[in-house]
Amino acid sequence: MLDDDPTGTQTSYEVPVLSHWDVPLLIEELEKKPSILFVSTNSRSFPEQEAIELSLQVGKNLKTAVDECQLDYVLISRSDSTLRGHFPAEVNAIARAMDLQEAVWVLIPAFIEGGRYTLNDVHYFLEKDRLIPVARSPFARDQAFGYTSSDLKEWVEEKSLGKIKSEDVISISLTEIRTGGPEAVCDKLLKCKPADVCIVNALDPSDLEVFAMGSILAENRGKKFIFRSSATFVPIRAGIPSGKKAHITGNQTTRGSLTIVGSYVPKTTEQLNFLIDKNRHFTIEIDVFALLSNKISPNYLTGVTSKIDKLMREGKDVLLYTSRELARGDSPESSLKINRMVSEFLIQIVQGIAVRPSFIIAKGGITSNDIAVKALQVKKAMVLGQILPGIPVWELGKTSRFPDLNYVLFPGNVGEKDTLWKVFSELKSTGTPQ
Repeated sequence: MLDDDPTGTQTSYEVPVLSHWDVPLLIEELEKKPSILFVSTNSRSFPEQEAIELSLQVGKNLKTAVDECQLDYVLISRSDSTLRGHFPAEVNAIARAMDLQEAVWVLIPAFIEGGRYTLNDVHYFLEKDRLIPVARSPFARDQAFGYTSSDLKEWVEEKSLGKIKSEDVISISLTEIRTGGPEAVCDKLLKCKPADVCIVNALDPSDLEVFAMGSILAENRGKKFIFRSSATFVPIRAGIPSGKKAHITGNQTTRGSLTIVGSYVPKTTEQLNFLIDKNRHFTIEIDVFALLSNKISPNYLTGVTSKIDKLMREGKDVLLYTSRELARGDSPESSLKINRMVSEFLIQIVQGIAVRPSFIIAKGGITSNDIAVKALQVKKAMVLGQILPGIPVWELGKTSRFPDLNYVLFPGNVGEKDTLWKVFSELKSTGTPQ
């Protein structure tokens, strides 16, 4: 499971996730035959050409590893449930690297736990008990990955710049899934030609269970697939129950916690404001425009890290967040560059802290990946499960800066206005390992 940001673990549990992909490490984990092996590439944070090069490298290493282990495998390229990501470029690169040019591309953005549904080939998100076509959402106005089509056939044509025509995109309807069952799904998939794109409609996990069984029948008859899906499909295809509550145990610690908010989507800002209003945290705001205009001195950076250390040592909970006015670039590439500059500053802050937090919550896919990999030096972690629906908890590996620490990867587009507060409150009441 190649994850374009680490929040794709949000429906799985008790499975490993790797943030490095050298061949010996991949072989070591594959030989254990896990039901799912997550490889967190964070490719969504890169410009398209860099994401392509990254996907080629990961795919090449993975192909070497699976061949060495002589394993049959199913490849899932996990993507954002609101359609942000490098499509079709990333899938095409993975197909080339893993010798899957004959595979059918199966597009499954439905993320049931997060209120994302596909009906009559149109993708929707649930907002206050209303289903809204996803092109009308704030996510569709993303500076790097924006789009105008909610109809997935039209979206494929839009994102492929017309190379894949909407009339050539195949779809499996709810009627076919619910009345024809796995056999009807299998028959439809067997008619697909190499590199065809096939959309899957789904309103419930049971729809994806039927589809998964149909895809297995087709695989048994020689058909190859690359699944481009949200997190819901992943444990279903692996044959494990999804959405298991994370079992978090341990002793209470006298140290404080650290919550980091980097995501800019409106849902995150709403959750951040709710958390601040609770007046439970010591807050530190990073002025993004001052950062981008080089008005923040090195002394400021060391001052922030020293302050965080002091507060956590005294048992205070710290909230570190970026200012809320969105800094926009004049192109997708420049917008991603801005995001990476801001993320790099947050990384430097976390790299500088010396006190082990009681736990860490990181809000935003790119934020949570960069903090884990670059600041906490995580090469491997164990996915414990969900603390709340769609919000995964990792236990950091032994070689990380803070071994066994509970680390919450909170997607920017998940939850209601009080969900960030609920996650924090549950971790505080449960206690975490020292």
